[in-house]
Amino acid sequence: MKAASLFLFALVLSFAAAIAAQTPPSGAPPAGAPHRHPAPKNLQVLPKTLTGDQLDEIMDAWAASLGVHCDSCHTADPAHPRPDGRPGLDFADDSKPEKATARRMFQMTEEINRDYIAKIDNSDAPVTCGTCHRGHLGPQPFALPKEGHNPPKAPAK
Repeated sequence: MKAASLFLFALVLSFAAAIAAQTPPSGAPPAGAPHRHPAPKNLQVLPKTLTGDQLDEIMDAWAASLGVHCDSCHTADPAHPRPDGRPGLDFADDSKPEKATARRMFQMTEEINRDYIAKIDNSDAPVTCGTCHRGHLGPQPFALPKEGHNPPKAPAK
């Protein structure tokens, strides 16, 4: 379970890095590309070159990995309602502790992928949010099979 969650989080991290690498240095979207989301503000751990649309894709992946919605980390902004009449969100606000936790968890997975996973031969499965969370806010416990599980034997040297 933990390995699967780590894998999903690493996948999201890889996705973030790939998006950042594709973004022009100015941080502007590619010429002719429509964008639906305003430029991000207050990025502290993600690349500052991300566009609003790129950040939205990353946040959607994180939310799915944790089984949450945007308001889990972001505060309501009643002054800017959404088209459906619900309050908008103040994405730059840092008052919710969950946002700080998300930043720390992102940094943790970056470190795990850089300092451990990258040093394992033929390891192409990065750690991601979903590696541990698997669609749940809290990490999911790993349970060993009850009976009949015979782990593979180590190859003879």
